[in-house]
Amino acid sequence: MSDIIHLLPDSVANQIAAGEVIQRPASVVKELLENAVDAGATRIDLRVKDAGKTLIQVTDNGCGMSETDARLAFERHATSKIFKADDLFAIKTMGFRGEALASIAAIAQVEMKSRLTEEELGTCLAIEGSQVKSQEVCQCPAGTTFMVKNLFYNVPARRKFLKSDNVEMRNIIEEFQRVALAYPNIAFNLLNDRKPVFQLQPSNLKQRIVAIFGHSFNQRLLPVEQKMESLSFTGFIGKPEFAKKKRGEQYFFVNNRFMRHAYLNHAVDGAYEELLPEKTYPSYFIFITVDPKEIDINIHPTKTEIKFQDEKLIYSVLRASVKAALGKFSITPSMNFEVEPSFDFKPPPKDQPIKPPQIKINPDYNPFETGKPQSSARQESNRQNWEKLYPGNGFGVSANPVTPTIDQNGNTQIEADFDDSPDTETIVFQLHRRYIVSQVKSGMMIIDQQRAHERILYERYLTLLDKRKALSQQELFPVEIALSAADAELLNEISDDLRMLGFRIQPDQEKVFHYTVNGTPAGLTDMNIEEMIHGIIENYKANLIGLGAEKKVNLARAMAKNLSLKKGKILQETEMKAIIDELFACRMPEIDLEGKPIITMISLAELDQRFKTNI
Repeated sequence: MSDIIHLLPDSVANQIAAGEVIQRPASVVKELLENAVDAGATRIDLRVKDAGKTLIQVTDNGCGMSETDARLAFERHATSKIFKADDLFAIKTMGFRGEALASIAAIAQVEMKSRLTEEELGTCLAIEGSQVKSQEVCQCPAGTTFMVKNLFYNVPARRKFLKSDNVEMRNIIEEFQRVALAYPNIAFNLLNDRKPVFQLQPSNLKQRIVAIFGHSFNQRLLPVEQKMESLSFTGFIGKPEFAKKKRGEQYFFVNNRFMRHAYLNHAVDGAYEELLPEKTYPSYFIFITVDPKEIDINIHPTKTEIKFQDEKLIYSVLRASVKAALGKFSITPSMNFEVEPSFDFKPPPKDQPIKPPQIKINPDYNPFETGKPQSSARQESNRQNWEKLYPGNGFGVSANPVTPTIDQNGNTQIEADFDDSPDTETIVFQLHRRYIVSQVKSGMMIIDQQRAHERILYERYLTLLDKRKALSQQELFPVEIALSAADAELLNEISDDLRMLGFRIQPDQEKVFHYTVNGTPAGLTDMNIEEMIHGIIENYKANLIGLGAEKKVNLARAMAKNLSLKKGKILQETEMKAIIDELFACRMPEIDLEGKPIITMISLAELDQRFKTNI
């Protein structure tokens, strides 16, 4: 039998390795930006075309490479960062594996120009699919320029699975922001299809955060600082009132290297305990400095996972540091006693002194006198008031007040047995500004007002998106909003669908990431438009990460979540009745968007049982 085991060609081996290192255009951006930082650059320019599918170009003014180094850099496991195995535990550079450039060259057409600072001429190298096409002397500025063209041109299956340009661009922006945050002393520029996205000048960390995420962050940040002998924490955390519904601006850096670490996320969340509403998350930008011997970053090719020698120590010190920062700036939970409107007391103006109540006394009244009949008018008034409160047979009725049925279209319908007899008035009232209570023949029906309104809006917006037509009301004074780069890309992605719902949003031609809202869906009143747009984007991102639903469903969920009535909202009787009517017209009125119940029933039998057991 002949031998069947053989060595793979370098080009095939590099393509296999590229599957781990280079997953999408953002992976190329990450590797090239980190190489530029390691080269000692003080200015780095990133240009992309078609979200990196056609071109990714990174130019730096670093140390550059010689002709020999330029050729050797594209070989597998060729690096200038380490020399022996022990160096893996003393890594201070961003890269060290020597795999990135070889992986990129295996799946793209790469052109590199590089010149040493002390040389007059540089070298130009062209590689396609791991094959060197040419290498020649050229005139170029000091530093290095990488041009990666037609990514995955020779791996069509990988290229087919790339997402839309908006999605890929958001990933590129995220990788760019991670490197730019880690090195605020370096100038960074990002151009997408020749349009400037970021122009970041050297600054301190807080200025860099504000430059990336917007001026609103200037008032949201609290400094964190804790220094020990071999461990230190520095950076900023967000104030609790600016927490978001998804883990958005949450960044950990270890020795200036971005990392993901769920265990440390839990430490920060624990420090905010009792300060945040349920299912909301704070922003933070925390830099951890530790001895390289105490960590292991050689876990995954992307180098975003780090193992600490003493994770419990890191956890406890981090949590204590965040708590100390919150306490130092008096960020403590406030006592909030919600008072019903009927108990709210407003003192009269100073010029109107409080007058004691005037009580009229009948001197001839004798409570022990039985012969004198009481006023029949008073008795009639009391009887009518009680009958209004408990019409018919009170709350008593059948044990199955709500019966789900299936109509001819296959939609679920709920029939509630409201007491709608001609001489009966249905009673509806609000309980603790959270629930709508309605009388039915079998007892009482309790509706969660927020969940009910979310279901109503969700089905309404789905219908509008299907019809592709909605009414829009013109804003008397157009509203200007500013977004972060990632949120701006997301808004561009859903702009057509927002227009179908009635929004009229135009990008500002002079200011990057600024938009003007000229119209909103008809029927929206007393809404802060800027907060509404930010809320829709946040909910859309949360659903995008958690559900992966199609865009239309995701947007309808985001709109419903953001625009629904919230707990604590006072409702008039007509509003409560309208919610009930619209809820029962929905296809799935019994459950909300998370699958939780909207309606619960309390029957007369249950009430009777409670009173019997309490006797």
